Amino acid sequence: MNLKLSQKQIGQRITELRKTKGLSQKDLAKSVKISRPSLAQIELGNRNVDILELQRLSMVLGFSLDDFMSKDFSVSQDVESKAEVKSIKLEERISVPTLQVNKFKNVLLYILERCAGKPNVGGTVLYKLLYFLDFNYFELYEEHLTGAKYCKLPYGPVPQNLDTIINQMIDETQLKRVKTEYHGYPQTRYLPLEKANLTELKASEKEVIDRVIEQMSDWSAAAISNYSHKDMPWLASKEGEEINYELAFYRDAPYSVRNYGNEIEEQ
Repeated sequence: MNLKLSQKQIGQRITELRKTKGLSQKDLAKSVKISRPSLAQIELGNRNVDILELQRLSMVLGFSLDDFMSKDFSVSQDVESKAEVKSIKLEERISVPTLQVNKFKNVLLYILERCAGKPNVGGTVLYKLLYFLDFNYFELYEEHLTGAKYCKLPYGPVPQNLDTIINQMIDETQLKRVKTEYHGYPQTRYLPLEKANLTELKASEKEVIDRVIEQMSDWSAAAISNYSHKDMPWLASKEGEEINYELAFYRDAPYSVRNYGNEIEEQ
C-alpha cells in the first residue's frame, strides 16, 4: 500500500478514532500488541506505523484502510464521545502521582550521600536531579518512583512540598541546611546526617537514580536548568502549573530513556 499521509496525519486520525471509541492509550496499545509509549509516539507523529500495525488498529478501531488513507476521511462524533470523556477522566485519576514521603526522604538522603560533597550541588541541582530520576523512571516503567508532583517554574521543574519535607528532615536531624556562596552567588546546600535506607528502593529504582547521578550531578546549576528547559514535560506545561508525568512519553533524543522504534509488548 502506498501511504500518502504523513506520520503526523496518521497519528492525528488514530488519536481521534481512539477517543471516539472511548479507549485509553493503555487499552488500545494492549489490543494491538505495542507498548503504550510507542502508541503515544505514533499519535504524536514521531513514529512510523507499519502495515501490520495499521491492520490491527483498523480491526480494533473499526475503520477500513481505504477510507482511513483517503483525503476526505473524517471521524464522526456521536454518542460514543461520552465514553471518551469518561475514559479520559478515569485515566487521569489512575495516573495521578501520590507522594510516598518516606521513599522520597530516602531518595533525597541517597542523592546527598553521593553528591553533597560536590560544590555545584546546591538546591537548584538537587531539584533537577529529583525531577529527572522521577520522570525517567516513569517513562521507563510507567510507574511513579517517589510520587512527587513537580511544578513548572521559571528556573525549571521543582518538586511541590519540598520545603515542608526538608524542614521535617531537619527537625528529625536527618539533614542540615547550610547557606554558602558558589562562584559569587548565594547557594543553599544540604548535608545528610544519616544514611539512606536502601531497602525502601527496588533495584530498578536505584539503577535509574544512579544513572541520573552519574550523568548530571557534575553539571552546574545553569547547565542542568537549561537542559531541563528543553525536556518535553517542562516545555509542554504552563508556568506555575503541575507537570503531567504522561508527557515523558513524548520525549525525543537525548531526553528519552526508551527506544520507541520497534518496541513490542509480549501479551
